[in-house]
Amino acid sequence: MAAAPQAPTRGSVRKTRPPVVKTSLNNPYVISWSTLEREDIHFILQTLEDKFKAIGLQKIEDKKKRKKAALIKKQRCGPDAEISEDPKEPDGDLQASGWTPAHVRKQLVIGVNEVTRALERGELLLVLACKSVKPAIITSHLIQLSLSRAVPACQVPQLSQRIAPVIGLKCVLALGFRKNTMDFANEVGAIIPRVPSLKVPWLPERTQDPTDILETEPWESQDREILDTSFDDLTKLSKRKLAEGGQTSAAPLQPLKVKRLIPNPNKIRKPPKSKKPISK
Repeated sequence: MAAAPQAPTRGSVRKTRPPVVKTSLNNPYVISWSTLEREDIHFILQTLEDKFKAIGLQKIEDKKKRKKAALIKKQRCGPDAEISEDPKEPDGDLQASGWTPAHVRKQLVIGVNEVTRALERGELLLVLACKSVKPAIITSHLIQLSLSRAVPACQVPQLSQRIAPVIGLKCVLALGFRKNTMDFANEVGAIIPRVPSLKVPWLPERTQDPTDILETEPWESQDREILDTSFDDLTKLSKRKLAEGGQTSAAPLQPLKVKRLIPNPNKIRKPPKSKKPISK
């Protein structure tokens, strides 16, 4: 006798969804900071540390806010909670919060965001970045900015560990010196010759003497001169430079590679649950 046919299974088995693949262009160029010699590292850190200690630059926190926070903590935790400072201390012994001396702080640019804005405006003479920053991409954009603005820049190991405690900060990931600096003019002039040149394949290397930077015309006057010249004059000037130079760019072109990215490739993808039939 023939076997009885089996009843059809309820629902159908679906295949697993294929992983989502995103394609992108891989950058063939490798951009990195130039290596700083060990003697130069020691000289830069020691010079800055001695100068900051001699000037006495410090960031003072408002002690009133600390006392207020301690009182709130005591009210929440109960009367048995210990307070580090006495709230009944007279206000005459307190110092105002902020930087002291204030005019010295205006000559410096501290922090990655502040250094980035100052570089974009062309206001700096020297840029120092901390090497212990993680991830490294936080300060890697300063390489192109510094080279495009002809500003000497380098990555200094232990910059944050040595300088931050001296000026009363928790960390210093980037430090810049403005063009109008007077108190750090000698230190900047001594550090710049020790800074190695940066290398970016698509940007030509431009070096400029720090004494010449102070004497250059402001950006506004240069922009006005460019706006005053006509379009035909600019076209003729560019054609003349191309004819004299013979090369449009010294950077060798590299082929772009297509890179495929799979988000979370180790994820276990389960098949979707089959929909149950609606009973009428």
